[in-house]
Amino acid sequence: MVSAVVETPAISVRGVEKSFKNVHVLRGVDLDVAAGSILALLGSNGAGKTTLVRILSTLLKADSGAATVNQFDVATQGSNVRESISLTGQFAAVDEVLSGRENLVLIAKLRRLKNPGAIADELLAQFDLADAGKRTSSTYSGGMRRRLDIAMSLIGNPPIIFLDEPTTGLDPQSRMEVWQTVKQLAKGGTTVLLTTQYLDEAEYLADRIAILHEGTIIQNGTLAELRQLLPEATMEYVQKQPSLEDVFLALVGDEPRKES
Repeated sequence: MVSAVVETPAISVRGVEKSFKNVHVLRGVDLDVAAGSILALLGSNGAGKTTLVRILSTLLKADSGAATVNQFDVATQGSNVRESISLTGQFAAVDEVLSGRENLVLIAKLRRLKNPGAIADELLAQFDLADAGKRTSSTYSGGMRRRLDIAMSLIGNPPIIFLDEPTTGLDPQSRMEVWQTVKQLAKGGTTVLLTTQYLDEAEYLADRIAILHEGTIIQNGTLAELRQLLPEATMEYVQKQPSLEDVFLALVGDEPRKES
């Protein structure tokens, strides 16, 4: 009899808690992210999504609990974690004085990689920015700037990338461009933890969706599994599947948001 091989999660979180003074933001978070998958961490503003990402990327220390990223402990092996990840925040960290190519070359040089020009050219092609590579990034659209930002974060081929609300403030076309980029990353084997408050974004991108509410993960599953939490609604001969928005609102309610 051949026993099943259990793969180690790329990201594992157990009982993580974090408070800021008297505000208890994370209240015991448990979460696993499979290697090469996209997990969307869904929650309202102030739910603690960014706080969790900052802990996993070693920018913030948890008060209690444990977490590993690429099998490295975030509390005791911070340098190994940082070598394994890339973090893209809510706003593109692009130098608008430089061209797209110059931004990429700069990051490759800072990481002391060989052939920074070749690395830049390869990423410009990969992210459909080759024609705009010599233009200053200040002339880029929001979607182009965000794609450049993600390309910069991938220099060095990190196996895990954190995207913290990557489409905030983008128009619909730019959002779709970023979505295609994220899909491309996962197809290439990169593990993606994506935080978002946009339900359609999670619905389109994620292999699994975790809902963070009042400091804990209240549900975690595929879109199909989450839909099963609500009964199917029928009307005459038309059957309606519950949307992710239906599931989310049923789970967290529509009470006023708590600031944290």
